[in-house]
Order: sequence, then structure tokens, then C-alpha cells
Amino acid sequence: MALALLVGRMALDQGHDVDLFFAGDGVQTLRPETLEPIQGIGTGRAREHFDALASGGARIFASRLSSQARAVTGEGLPGGRLELVPPTKLIELIVGADRVVTY
Repeated sequence: MALALLVGRMALDQGHDVDLFFAGDGVQTLRPETLEPIQGIGTGRAREHFDALASGGARIFASRLSSQARAVTGEGLPGGRLELVPPTKLIELIVGADRVVTY
């Protein structure tokens, strides 16, 4: 998780547009109490990378269905940047992207 966010952060720092999409059990990490303790070995703190992505203008999406099933709202995340969206949004993002990286 920390590595995926670090790569996104590095891409954003290089001037690329970055979209993040969380689905399934991945939405559980969008709770501040879950995101906070995640630290990769040699890749830094997930929360630090997430905050940098959010404040840097990355678009952050989560599956509405996955989020509802797990009672994830995005409350407590920086800037209210989380958008809960249907699966069709993921398809739209993939089709519209020049590159897609999955972790």
C-alpha cells in the first residue's frame, strides 16, 4: 500500500495527472485509523503519501458499493477529496488514461 501511494506521489511530483481508485477490501485503508499505521519497509508512511497526493490535486475515488458494504465514508481524510463512485467510473478512468498501474 505504501509503495503504491509513493509511486503515485512521485508521478504527481513529476507533473503527471494521478487518479487513485480503491475497491473491495482496499477501501478499508481509507479509514484514518487504518491508514495511519501503514508503513512500508523503505517506502515510508502511507498516510504521508496519501496526504501529499490529496493536497497535490490527485483525484481519489472509491467504489461506492465496496465502501457501503464496509461502512467506509472517507470521513477524516484530507480535504474531503474522496469520491464514492459506481464501477462504471473505474471503466471510464481506465479507458481515458494513457497508463494504468495496479498494485
